[in-house]
Amino acid sequence: MAFQSEEIQMKRYRCGDDAAKQLPVSYDEWRERAKQILAASPFGYVHGAAGAGDTKRSNVDAFQNYRIRPRICCDISECDLSVSLFGRQLPVPFLLAPIGVNTILHPDGETAPALASANLGIPYILSNVSSISLEQVAEAMGDHTRWFQLYPPKNRELTVSFLQRAEKAGYSALVVTVDSTLLGWRETDLQNAYLPFLTGQGMGNYFSDPVFRSQLKQPPEENVEEAVKLALDEGNNICFTWKEFDFIRDQTRLPLLIKGITHPDDAVMAMEHGVDGIIVSNHGGRQLDGAVATLDALPSVAEAVNGKIPVLMDSGIRRGADILKAIALGASAVLIGRPYAYALAVAGKAGVEEVIRHLIAETELQLAISGRKTIRDVDSSLIVKVR
Repeated sequence: MAFQSEEIQMKRYRCGDDAAKQLPVSYDEWRERAKQILAASPFGYVHGAAGAGDTKRSNVDAFQNYRIRPRICCDISECDLSVSLFGRQLPVPFLLAPIGVNTILHPDGETAPALASANLGIPYILSNVSSISLEQVAEAMGDHTRWFQLYPPKNRELTVSFLQRAEKAGYSALVVTVDSTLLGWRETDLQNAYLPFLTGQGMGNYFSDPVFRSQLKQPPEENVEEAVKLALDEGNNICFTWKEFDFIRDQTRLPLLIKGITHPDDAVMAMEHGVDGIIVSNHGGRQLDGAVATLDALPSVAEAVNGKIPVLMDSGIRRGADILKAIALGASAVLIGRPYAYALAVAGKAGVEEVIRHLIAETELQLAISGRKTIRDVDSSLIVKVR
């Protein structure tokens, strides 16, 4: 059987000197190209992090604490990257993470990564603060797998409206993000005095919601400032507790994941409150400076969950080796964030597709060269902790 990675590599090699003119291969090059294309403020919004950026750096550095130890003389003539989540077979062990306000990166906004995901069969998680409404994204994706992320608003009627809209539009799971009820201290954005929501970007789901619109004296088309103020106030939900989470659980039969957990005790509490999955995350280092890296938090959370529900993780995933290390430490799958955001800025849908293809190819090669045939073969024996 021919590996997907072989086809992707040979296509590139055959380009010869023209390869340098094509889209980037490495994460670093995607980031640098995005920096050249974008204005300082939108680039800083994606690239920046909370405080001194210690959490963001630790997310990446944590992967260097582990090394892959391959086995040799194994039959790797077939390679299977697929995983099963909530009754659906997914072709690879990664999804595209929810990233909001995509119109600051590319005019097509969230439609571009949604279409790229659909074209390649990768699940896409739409951000609550997308510039394109959840219905428009669903229409673009057709029957392909998509999840909806919710920043729980204060208003319960608005919460119910978001959930019902997502279910009606064919989103097959819900992701409740709980680590950003307050906006983190983001020095780059503060220095640039840049918050894109203030101009109405990232408000596609709010401005199109009937409950939200009913609370306004004037529609958003006539008074953006008032609408933005109300939306930001709804998102500043500092009173969100497990009681409020229970309310969300009662409103839907869809699989419900909680995103933003790094403590095993919170993982146990989440299971007691009926979650169907946990996403170990620190918001890409954008919320709490000096926080634990997600890869460092993953093993204890996975141990606490003990296989009862899927455990996913995000933050710091850059390459195929990172994906395998996360799975070896207990993740069922991972979420990809900044890599596809930079690619979106560089080349829209085509850029996101290129990043996805490269991650598939690299993960496939990493798996095979390690002496494993399937993702199910990956466990803690794959890696060695070196520091």
